[in-house]
Amino acid sequence: MSKVPLTVAGAEKLREELHRLKTVDRPNVIAAIAEARSHGDLSENAEYDAAKERQGFIEGRIQEVEGKLSNAQIIDPKLLDADGRCVFGATVEMEDQDSGDVVTYQIVGEDEADIKLGKIYVGSPMARALIGKYAGDVAQVQAPGGIREFEIIDIRYE
Repeated sequence: MSKVPLTVAGAEKLREELHRLKTVDRPNVIAAIAEARSHGDLSENAEYDAAKERQGFIEGRIQEVEGKLSNAQIIDPKLLDADGRCVFGATVEMEDQDSGDVVTYQIVGEDEADIKLGKIYVGSPMARALIGKYAGDVAQVQAPGGIREFEIIDIRYE
């Protein structure tokens, strides 16, 4: 499996999720299974079936998060020598050339991406158009409605 890029904050978030899954969710589902078993006949016990299904989901997620963390390439944008270029982990402030709206995005790994929080996946069309550009450059992004242009105002490494 290839390395998965993650920011320091993204890796910490995955570690916190893994800790919660192992110390809170797993014991809770084990207790729910034991409770459902105590009700008798398991063949028609919906609570037991639901708890077993939940247990399978939790165990699968634990394996998935552990795999991602073991294959993570943790990148701290503050330590990069990017020389003002837009790179993974950078926060980019830019202006839409059509509307004049100013937007700010941080380029992050797949698990961290959340457009509502201003975090875009490094493999997205927007991020791919920004990578390697400098402040003052214009990035052309292929959007569903056609090509859109964004002028890069500022690039920060936070």
